[in-house]
Amino acid sequence: MIRLGTLAGYPFEGPRLLGGWTPAASAAVYAIVYKPDPDTSAERYAVIYVGHSDDLSAERFPFQHPRAHCWVRRAGSKWKVYICTYEVPGGSRGHREQIARELTAVYRPGCNDEQFDHAWKDEWIGGYSAPTTGPLAERGPDSRTDQPPAAS
Repeated sequence: MIRLGTLAGYPFEGPRLLGGWTPAASAAVYAIVYKPDPDTSAERYAVIYVGHSDDLSAERFPFQHPRAHCWVRRAGSKWKVYICTYEVPGGSRGHREQIARELTAVYRPGCNDEQFDHAWKDEWIGGYSAPTTGPLAERGPDSRTDQPPAAS
């Protein structure tokens, strides 16, 4: 199991080597990952693609997926590409979409065509004053750096 996402994250199954993996006919969010430094003993992975599906068996895994060429290029070999899956308990298509967008915003995977901004703008909330509270925070709760977090 690997946890992906913010705070405690979502409990994904895997990572499993994508080559030779047979997907179940189930709805899930999935992340394609690779080991950026395979020579170390640390189990650290980089997220290079995030998607969701109503039926994983219809996604043309392992390497007929439309973005598979990008995965192999980033990992260096098709034998270095891994998949993690999360079957959202009671989750609908909309729930899976939201999780995939969140993970795309957090990790900014290079093989995703669409990217999502995980930003906070002060004007979205506005300001106010009250005798019982202090001023609003100037920035959002996740002060991000330019580098996405590593999955572990």
